[in-house]
This record gives sequence, structure tokens and C-alpha cells, in this order.
Amino acid sequence: MDFGFDARTAELHEALTAFLDERIYPAERVHAEQVAAAGDPWHRPPVMAELTAEARRRGLWNLFLPDPRYGAGLTNLQYAPLAELTGRSPHLAPEALNCAAPDTGNMELLAEFSSDAQRERWLRPLLDAEIRSAFCMTEPEVASSDATNIATRITRDGDGYVVNGRKWWSSGAMDPRCEILIVMGKTDPSAERHRQQSMVLVPRDTPGVTVRRGMTVFGYTDAPHGGHAEVVFDDVRVPAANLIGGEGDGFAIAQARLGPGRIHHCMRLIGMAERALELLCRRVSTRIAFGRTLAEQGVVRDWIAESRVRIEQARLLVLKTAWLMDTVGNRGAHTEIQAIKIGTPAMAEWVIDKAIQAHGGAGVSQDTPLAALWAQARTLRLADGPDEVHRASLARRELRRWAAPD
Repeated sequence: MDFGFDARTAELHEALTAFLDERIYPAERVHAEQVAAAGDPWHRPPVMAELTAEARRRGLWNLFLPDPRYGAGLTNLQYAPLAELTGRSPHLAPEALNCAAPDTGNMELLAEFSSDAQRERWLRPLLDAEIRSAFCMTEPEVASSDATNIATRITRDGDGYVVNGRKWWSSGAMDPRCEILIVMGKTDPSAERHRQQSMVLVPRDTPGVTVRRGMTVFGYTDAPHGGHAEVVFDDVRVPAANLIGGEGDGFAIAQARLGPGRIHHCMRLIGMAERALELLCRRVSTRIAFGRTLAEQGVVRDWIAESRVRIEQARLLVLKTAWLMDTVGNRGAHTEIQAIKIGTPAMAEWVIDKAIQAHGGAGVSQDTPLAALWAQARTLRLADGPDEVHRASLARRELRRWAAPD
């Protein structure tokens, strides 16, 4: 395993670092002010369009897609340090580069599993950031940590399908530019447990689709990622051609979608932790209490040292996982994907918490990005599968290695 930058990664890393310094960080406060002035938490402020146009002009566009027909053609290992950089400003940078969830996962899904007609109708405008999309999987009435629980029905009726159900935490659905929903539901409840589910494409303006309300995350709207919504589907009819793949393929497609999504989250979490540690060090170097700087306090130095150790450990495991995904595929990297999904959010949450503590009241205010970073890190211990599910699966895999032969 060689984690050094190749020439292309180094070039993009330098360009992206400059973009963050010159445009993204200065835009953070402008973005907040424009959203507040609009009075609509899901409003897309003008500065976001400016950042998107500039990122595309600089060639920092669709970096996440490994298929060169659609994206930059980078490997997971090449993308990892770039995604880490976007994590330093997770509410602006990913969207500016057209690398924000849920569109990233939805574009990967469409690129791999959709028909030519579906790709032309929906993938192309997503690649060009002309529209946004939503992913509708989680439901309020069932334990969504087990995706086979999904109760939404997708029923064949003549030359179409009829969708009935209720979703929430439907990422992307609050964005006013969202035009397409990818909906997972059951087409055959009597089939084998992992063959009951299918996915269909539902245009947002289809009769019977009601976006009931926006969901907040610890009080944040998460608007740069399209927001999260509760969505009701009441006798929603779509053509049979809107089915993605075949009937019964939904669970497998969902798992294929979530693998890259998990590592992308973890890549960005490294950047979030690095930003928090930088802010911590800057703060304690200048803040004086009881006659000396906070940096001279033993407990603060312990936080700093421990933060560096935890960040480096997490980064190495994420890079190993990216390398495995490139060399042996997502299935071969399954153990490592679960391990980083368990460890990286917990690491980032810990580091950000210490940065908050060092900032005192400022740390939980809107005057630093720390509170928003913490909320996102804590949420990722639930998103794409809660810690406990990944731990249980990881433990089963480890036990199988040492099981006595029959």
C-alpha cells in the first residue's frame, strides 16, 4: 500500500486547497448572512451559485465519480485526500464541487444500475448540477437499521407502478431544485427476505407526492445537502420504465449505493476533525486564563496530542479502505468499510468536542463552525447504518474466522 499522492492527486489537492482559502472560507459567513436575510432555511443563497461556477471553472467538478464517462475518473485512493479537504467546510465545499450527498450516491446509483433512458433523463442534469435529487429509504414506523423492514409498497398496476407509503429523513427533498426522488419499497412481500424490495424513480411533481415537512438535525436544516424531509406517497403512479434494475433488486442496489457513501462521509470527517484541531490550537495559543495561555495547561496539551493520534489512526484506516475498494472491490473491503464507519465519526465527534470545550461559549455559538461540525459528526453515527448494526456485523465476521469446523 502506497498512500503518497500521484501527480494528478497532488495537482488537484493544490488547486482545491487554494479554492478553499480564496473562496470557500471567506464565503462561510456570507452564506450564513444570505440565508438569514432570505428568511428561508432551505434557500440557496447567491454565493452558492458563485462558488459552484468557480469550482467548475477551476476543474474541481464531479471528483467523486470513478467512471471517466461521468466524472473525474479518480480512484477512491485519489479522491480520499480531496474529499478530506471538502470536509473542512462540509456545508459549502461538497456542494460547490457537485460532490454533496445525496446527489453523489444517487449519481453513482444511476451510473451503475439505471437504463440508458434513465441516465439521459436524470443523471445528465445531476452531473451538470442543473437539478438536485433525493433518496427516500428511511421510514418513521419501522426500525430502519434493518432495511428489510421497509413498509412502503410499490405495486405493479398495468403499465406502471403505484407507490404508497411514508418516508422521513429523505435527504435532498427540501431543496427547491430537487426534481427526482429515488424511492425504495416492497414489490413482493412474499419473496425471499432480501428480494422483496425494489427502487423506482418518482419525479417530485408527480400527483400524490407530498413533502410534509423539513426535518432538522440538532436544530440545523442541513440545507447545503438538500435538507431532509418527511414525504408521503399516496397512490403515486409512475411508468414501469421508472423501475431501477429489476423487481427485487432494491436491497442489493441500496447496499451498493451505501458502500461508497460511507467512505465518502469518513473522508470528509477527517477534514472536519482537522479543521476543529486547527481552531483548537489557534484558540488556546492566544487565550489567557489564570495568568497563562490555555496551551500551557496540561489537560489542553493532552487533548491536542490525543486528537493528532486519533486523526492519524482514522486517516490510515480510511486510506487502507479506499485502497482495498480500488484493488479488490467493495465486497472485499466490507470489513474495513464497517470499521471506518464505526471509528471515524466517533473520532471526529471527540476531537470537535475538545475544540468546543477550548472555545467555551464561542464553541457552541454560531460564531464558529464547531457546533455545526459536531452535529454532523454525531449524526453520522446513525446515518448509513447505526454504530450498533455495524459492530454486530463486524463481530460476526470476526467470529466466523475462528469458528470450529463442522
